[in-house]
Amino acid sequence: MEKIQVTTPMTDSSFNPEFLQAHAELWNLTFSYLKAMALECAIKLGIPNAIHRCGGSASLSELVISFPVPETRKPHLPRLMRFLAAVGVFSLDNPTIDEEVTEKGMGIYRLTPLSRLLVDGSIGGIGGHGSLSPFVLSQTTKYHVSAAMNLSDWFMTEDKEVAIEMPFRAAHGTDLWGVMSRDANMNEVFNAGMGSDSRLAINFIISKCGEVFEGISSLVDVGGGTGTTARAIAKAFPHIKCSVLDLPNVIDTIMVDGIVEYIAGDMMEQIPPTDAVLLKYILHDWNDEDCVRILKQCRNAIHAQKPGGKVIIIDIVVGSPSKDMFEAQVSFDLLMMVITSGKERDQHEWHKIFMDAGFSHYKTRPVLGFLAITELYP
Repeated sequence: MEKIQVTTPMTDSSFNPEFLQAHAELWNLTFSYLKAMALECAIKLGIPNAIHRCGGSASLSELVISFPVPETRKPHLPRLMRFLAAVGVFSLDNPTIDEEVTEKGMGIYRLTPLSRLLVDGSIGGIGGHGSLSPFVLSQTTKYHVSAAMNLSDWFMTEDKEVAIEMPFRAAHGTDLWGVMSRDANMNEVFNAGMGSDSRLAINFIISKCGEVFEGISSLVDVGGGTGTTARAIAKAFPHIKCSVLDLPNVIDTIMVDGIVEYIAGDMMEQIPPTDAVLLKYILHDWNDEDCVRILKQCRNAIHAQKPGGKVIIIDIVVGSPSKDMFEAQVSFDLLMMVITSGKERDQHEWHKIFMDAGFSHYKTRPVLGFLAITELYP
């Protein structure tokens, strides 16, 4: 006779606080993709701007009036707002408020330091640096999300072609720049996002690390997109002639403003002679070999001008002692694995590519928490 094995059910003692906490954390992590989607939704609905226009706090009834959604969708808005408050995008004065009261609009939602970063600069964005909403939208596109959904398949599939070196290419048949060259809307969204983030970063660097730009009379912002960073530098330091080098599909969409010179070209082939080359969020897109190639072109550019030139790098140096900052750094590294062949590097990895490219010394300091600025010398 077959013996029946009896499984002992979990006892009350099995459900200790550590277990319950782990269970909740697992659920939160499993559904964390909804945070990004809800944040994107909040931006597209204009919720941060609506609360700001109400003086920084607003009831649901006040907000519902301003939301551009059909009447049939408005009953669902309290649930979206409750979620956004729970994850810290907004704060709610009465977080335990019951459903009936919430539906009547009696909960007061307020902007938090996070959501103030999403308010349009034209109506009073935080610190005068403009809104980071375009940055969020540039990183939550259908291209990014579908590429990330290919991550496990990509890990388990052996490439038959060397070209399939990233989940993004596996999902879309080309890299990010290929998508941008064929999708004008994606090109616009991505460049707007990079511009909004650049505005915040460069304003901070100009105000806190302005000495980086001392002693130079010309600068080329390589991969500088629509010129947000270069224009900020040119306005803060009028004696510096600023140029932007980028691909034709980027340069061709820009209205010339007389402040910055725009040059269509390929940094892999040649960088115009200059006192300083700026690389902001560029090298993390590329593998070590390509980084060395780019840096050698930078070295040629600053040598061709005059002795004493330098390369200015704004990027991540992985290894922050802060848990939140470190999470931001490794999150960006995972993003690079999904959409590029590059990576975020730690101090030792940066040192190696600097030396391999023929540079002799450099100095690095942290800026804006999880970023760093490096001055690299021949």
